[in-house]
Amino acid sequence: MASKTKKAQFDAKKTLETIEEQFEMFQILNEEGEIVNESEMPNLSDEQLQELMRRMVYTRILDQRSISLNRQGRLGFYAPTAGQEASQLASHFALESDDFILPGYRDVPQLIWHGLPLYQAFLWSRGHYQGMQLPEGLNILPPQIIIGAQYVQTAGVALGIKKRGKNTVAITYTGDGGSSQGDFYEGINFAGAYKAPAIFIVQNNQFAISTPREKQTAARTIAQKAVAAGIPGVLVDGMDALAVYAAVRDARDRAVNGEGPTLIETVCYRYGPHTMSGDDPTRYRTADVDNEWEKKDPLVRFRKFLEAKGLWNEEKENEVIEQAKEDIKEAIKKADQAPKQKVSDLISIMAEELPYNLKEQLEIYKAKESK
Repeated sequence: MASKTKKAQFDAKKTLETIEEQFEMFQILNEEGEIVNESEMPNLSDEQLQELMRRMVYTRILDQRSISLNRQGRLGFYAPTAGQEASQLASHFALESDDFILPGYRDVPQLIWHGLPLYQAFLWSRGHYQGMQLPEGLNILPPQIIIGAQYVQTAGVALGIKKRGKNTVAITYTGDGGSSQGDFYEGINFAGAYKAPAIFIVQNNQFAISTPREKQTAARTIAQKAVAAGIPGVLVDGMDALAVYAAVRDARDRAVNGEGPTLIETVCYRYGPHTMSGDDPTRYRTADVDNEWEKKDPLVRFRKFLEAKGLWNEEKENEVIEQAKEDIKEAIKKADQAPKQKVSDLISIMAEELPYNLKEQLEIYKAKESK
């Protein structure tokens, strides 16, 4: 007689499913701009709501103009941001001025609203060294080009904040592709182990260049990866400015209270190419998918919400658009006035006291440039 199969003492698959079921999408505004989660409405004044909308509209115009400037050869590297305004700007709106931002290369808007002059953002795009000669007291790092590396840096900055006893946080951003990097796991694990005041945001815009999100990981959400690091994870509608703000503000409050870091996945979409360096999204995205996400446009959703409250109208929006165009015009003019870079300039700013080999190279290039 065959022996009965011994029943497993635990169900590993069920354990996973139970965890995944806990990560439900956090949303406050639906696609029509209607409140669907009244109890989670953030405590923002009418003026603050208008300011957040102003920044989103301004940044959409900045994105459009930056794409045009890139095509004209007047900017260098550029990663479009349209579609991610709620994820980027509402998360930044939840911060304080002395918080520390460690951005990815698509996150220049947050730096601008944190205090980076617009003309310097343009110079950074051109690869000019003056682009990141930062104003005194501006707590940012240059946009990270290495995918995911900012996560490890953020863990270190956050630990430094904790050791100095400051009531501030370090926040960083990457995309869904960045969550597949080893630095992602190392950063959230280290920060979790030391309860460092960090906020880790993954802007899941559905495609890491051309690789769809479902090929990045077998996990149903990226937010659930927080479980392995022993830290809270939040799945939020990244096209909903109020939901993003509320999630990040809550994470910040807990971080400064000594409760450690949070991982936040903002589910969003980039309407343009990955960068302006030759990517063609029509090769890996269908028109149907684009159209589906256009209905979720964060600006349209937030505009409907504000209009229903009598806080926004076409006149206000046009004023912001014209102001953005004027600011961009002046900023690009100022960027054009920056001195042409020389190799000797780059060498001379590499260290406060140059080692002998760089001193030798500096003299060599100075001689070449003087001819």
